[in-house]
Amino acid sequence: MTKAVTFPREESLMTIKAILIAASAAIGGTSGAFAADITLKFGHVGNPGSLFEASVDNFAECVNSSMGGKVEVQTFGSSQLGKDKELLQRLKLEQIDFALPSSVMSSVDDTFGVFEMPYIIRDRDHMRRVQDAMMDKFQAAANGGGFHIVGLAENGFRHITNNTRPINVPSDLEGIKLRTPNGVWRVKMFSEYGANPTPMAFSDVFTALQTGVMDGQENPYAQIASAKFQEVQKYLSITGHVYTPAYILASQKGFAKLPEDVQAGLSACAASTQDFTYERAAQLETELLGVIKAAGVEVNEANKDAFVEASAPIYKAFAAEVEGGQEMIDLVLGLANSN
Repeated sequence: MTKAVTFPREESLMTIKAILIAASAAIGGTSGAFAADITLKFGHVGNPGSLFEASVDNFAECVNSSMGGKVEVQTFGSSQLGKDKELLQRLKLEQIDFALPSSVMSSVDDTFGVFEMPYIIRDRDHMRRVQDAMMDKFQAAANGGGFHIVGLAENGFRHITNNTRPINVPSDLEGIKLRTPNGVWRVKMFSEYGANPTPMAFSDVFTALQTGVMDGQENPYAQIASAKFQEVQKYLSITGHVYTPAYILASQKGFAKLPEDVQAGLSACAASTQDFTYERAAQLETELLGVIKAAGVEVNEANKDAFVEASAPIYKAFAAEVEGGQEMIDLVLGLANSN
């Protein structure tokens, strides 16, 4: 089994750069099958201007500029190579080399469902502590599905938009047809709140909202704005109900076939991209809320305490239905205030 290269939070960027330089030198001196260029395809569902696009482009730029011109990552956004589930299938078939799934990973293994628990991740520093403490567990879960996590990025803190009414408390969701990603726990959560949730591929959401097939959806600002949902939605309710990481994901078999120095270089670039993504995401949270408001969308702050209270049954179900679920919940919550 290929072991990921991981970087403690306090690791300096100089160490990452040193690994990249070493990988570049090693590749430059390699002869034989890998003397020729290695071309790697990275497919994702992000639209132009999205955080997904920025993250994937940053990763590709890091790889393409640091590895001696011997490895090239080619990027394909806007679901060009498939929607989330199709991208996962194409990874397993080694038709593509990387994807950037987020919520859909809970369909790969229930372990990833811990991030579907409402309000379980407080902020990005908390997420880093969870990553440091639990990455081996997440990697094992990915390996069980035939995948390898090269690194983490993010989708972000999610909020609700709709065309029916402002959402202040969970009961305001009663009867609203709400698009969700493909993930059983998101569906259970919004069913518990009273909505009528329907899983749907991201690329289909704009039309569903525009035609009234769906009343609303939930996503981070970066996805809302880049997909132009503000053009077909009346209300944005700031709930921050779920934080979803994104995973720079490869096929386990495909990644293992790469030379070790290439694996190290890719993992180092993924670590560097995570730092970039977190900084860019924080900027977009401010900038894009302004873009959404400027489009005429009515914005309100939801009563988060009411949502937290209504979320207790989801936590209880996860603890009962997922092996080790309560232990994962306790560990993540216990890391919220750690230094």
